Amino acid sequence: MAQLVNPDLVRERSRASFDVEKLTNVLYGGPDGVKRKRRIESLALMDPDYAHEDLNYLSREEQYVTMLKKSLMAAKKAKELGLIVKDMDDYMTRCGLDYRAIAMNLHCTMFTITLQQQGDERQRAKWLKLAENFSILGSYLQTEMGHGTFLRGLETTATYDPSSQEFVVHSPTLTATKWWPGGLGLTVTHGVVMAQLYTQGQCMGPHMFIMQLRSLENHKPLPGITVGDIGPKYGANDGDNGFVRFDQVRIPRDNMLMRFAQVAEDGTYSMVLDPRLTYGTMVNMRVQLTERSNTSLARAVTIAIRYSCVRRQSELTPGEPEPQILDYQTQQYKLFPHLAAAYGFWFTVQNLEAHYERVNSKLQEGDTSGLQELHALTAGLKAYTTLEAHQGIEECRLACGGHGYSHASGLVYLLTSQAVTVTGEGETTVMLLQLARYLVKCYAKSQAGAKLPSTVSYLQMVQSAAVSGGTIRDISSFDILTEAYQHRAARLVKVAAEGVRFKVTSEGQSEAEAWNNSLVSLVKCAEAHSQFFVVKTFVEAVRTLDVDDSIRAVLTTLCQLYALHGICEHAGDFLQDGYLTGPDLQSARSEMCSLLSKVRSDAVPLVDAFDFPDQILQSVLGRYDGRVYEHLYEWAKKSPLNKSEVHESYYKYLQPFLQKNRAKL
Repeated sequence: MAQLVNPDLVRERSRASFDVEKLTNVLYGGPDGVKRKRRIESLALMDPDYAHEDLNYLSREEQYVTMLKKSLMAAKKAKELGLIVKDMDDYMTRCGLDYRAIAMNLHCTMFTITLQQQGDERQRAKWLKLAENFSILGSYLQTEMGHGTFLRGLETTATYDPSSQEFVVHSPTLTATKWWPGGLGLTVTHGVVMAQLYTQGQCMGPHMFIMQLRSLENHKPLPGITVGDIGPKYGANDGDNGFVRFDQVRIPRDNMLMRFAQVAEDGTYSMVLDPRLTYGTMVNMRVQLTERSNTSLARAVTIAIRYSCVRRQSELTPGEPEPQILDYQTQQYKLFPHLAAAYGFWFTVQNLEAHYERVNSKLQEGDTSGLQELHALTAGLKAYTTLEAHQGIEECRLACGGHGYSHASGLVYLLTSQAVTVTGEGETTVMLLQLARYLVKCYAKSQAGAKLPSTVSYLQMVQSAAVSGGTIRDISSFDILTEAYQHRAARLVKVAAEGVRFKVTSEGQSEAEAWNNSLVSLVKCAEAHSQFFVVKTFVEAVRTLDVDDSIRAVLTTLCQLYALHGICEHAGDFLQDGYLTGPDLQSARSEMCSLLSKVRSDAVPLVDAFDFPDQILQSVLGRYDGRVYEHLYEWAKKSPLNKSEVHESYYKYLQPFLQKNRAKL
């Protein structure tokens, strides 16, 4: 196979300073994790049933039909293979469905998880079996045309009628129309609907109800239900995101998910368990979206770095052969910080998933002690990582020059899909403000001497004055870097919290006014906290991983690069109170540029360690063999516009136009 691989990539791989397979083991939790991953991949990628035409050359309707067929086939085969839930999710992804099978993804995640976590024992016995056997397909119907993240503002109502022991679900306004749920447009039969619960003349706030939307006989919408597809979007156009309106639709009382709250036959409302337990589904989705963003960024840097080693352009030395564009420092500066971020986010996701599992296991026992911290952490990291990944993917696309505009690059799809992730399940600013509210509360507790949860314990050590400048520091030291990010986050939380308090106590503003007039500083402190968490997690991973010296060395370089690049990008935050000095910043920039050259020799092996098969990358530019130009030419020839030497449009439009103009000569 070596002779079939582009010589430039052969050379790049030959000079790796570490064993790529060992680093892959680190990323996937050890050799057994890699073996499991590759086994699932082989089940999916070697199955000829999943072969299909290039989606880029299909109409939107053809894309939807193709992906629906594949996703249903994957669900059937995954069940036949007896895959556990985690393996089934990975199998669905690796069937070439990627993030495209929105309906099946939401069914297996938010719909099923909500039934599992929010339904009582009797409801789980009834609905979960149907969902897990794919006897029904469901979606999660929360977002409305007029409201998304602000749940208290949702307009859909579910009014209890004790005379019939039914809820009447209704869309009272146009903006109450459920809008965006994946799979709703054409696919699903059921939905978990978030609606304002009214009983005995009182609104009890948003609650969840399971509703059948379409007939199980002919798939037609049930009476009182108007449902359809919302049309083309910026990304995910092979999915049927939909809308639905309810016109006085009656459902049985038992269709209210009643694990945490109940409505009795006479309409009496009671809270059974802590209502915060209902956050579980949304927190789970934010963890998944953080993981998805990390994977998308890793795919993008894989494509861009491989292509940058194949692409040659201009001259470094007159008369010499054109160099690989990755040899230009500007190209390294564009790509390597995102490579470092992909590794940092990878370890952050592992940390976050472990944190979620610990809290979730307690939630199942009714213990909410860690939920508030997890809710805030996932909100911030979802916002921070999804946006960083989106910006990173776009920079990777731009770094590929003209070919980055082509769908053949695979980067266009990654970019538009990631754009959906940035906003989905919580818009960035709203998510950061949720974290900021938690940080402000924790800061107030720290001032009162209360003990804080581990992820915010640093707020108990907020420094009232800057560290005196002028001392000589090793700016690339892990301790110095971690302390700098900690100080920045603590100071910005303090500034935001005291800014709100000053507006209330000294300027006479109401709490709401003070909060609104402090939003910029509040968002800034949440971003700083999230980035500090990534830096701290990355440093701890590099220090504690059981790896050989060569792998620890290359991970150290990436960790330093990520942290130093962040300092250079946010220099004002670190310089503002003198914690870092001008010479410190100059040293950080110099060290960062030195690290770029260190990463350069290992760049291709580092992206190889992500272990993305070509079928997963779906990129002509990022192919493992580096035969970019041959495959780009073949890809273009497959365009439907090239089916005949002379397109029919010539005879219909061009020929008469040209002939008429020639006749005038």
